[in-house]
Amino acid sequence: MKLMKSDASPFVRKVMVTLHETGLLSEVELIDVSTTPLAPDSSLIAANPMGKIPALLRPNGPAMYDSRVICRYLDDRAETGLYPDARLWDTLTLEATADGIMEAAVLIVYEERFRPAEKVSMEWIEGQWGKIARALDALETRWLSHLQGPMDMGQIAVACALGYLDLRHDVRGWRTGRDGLSEWFAEFAKRDSMRATNPA
Repeated sequence: MKLMKSDASPFVRKVMVTLHETGLLSEVELIDVSTTPLAPDSSLIAANPMGKIPALLRPNGPAMYDSRVICRYLDDRAETGLYPDARLWDTLTLEATADGIMEAAVLIVYEERFRPAEKVSMEWIEGQWGKIARALDALETRWLSHLQGPMDMGQIAVACALGYLDLRHDVRGWRTGRDGLSEWFAEFAKRDSMRATNPA
């Protein structure tokens, strides 16, 4: 298998952490791709018509894309139980919440990086941050017990989302008023898989 990736992407990091946690890293060739929404890589488009990373190339079958699809495939292949039947819907919802944080955070970066300065919309940026802030509050008030339970894909996704906030939006101070989430992340970030994939 081959993984098309860029290390700064939180979605790629989620897949990379999953590769470490499932023990499948040695089975995947890592291919670094330089791509942007305005200038997508041609080889990436051949794998994923959306031109987004990550994309997983398989020897048999079409390429897989969207980190949720790839992570579910890897977990099923390794039989590591990162999507446990007993709390599947909670795990999937938590993963979706984390992916929403990542998406909004990436869109802020795109707005600031790829639009002419005079056309950057602070209203748009604050709207995206509002999504992130609400999701962080939900994690703090509703999801801590799940986060502190046995490891699953929801936890991996949340950790990668928070790591991306540190990387690109540290000035926002997401930890303020969210002591439980901050403490949980500090502990989870000590995992070997998180240390090995830290893009900072």
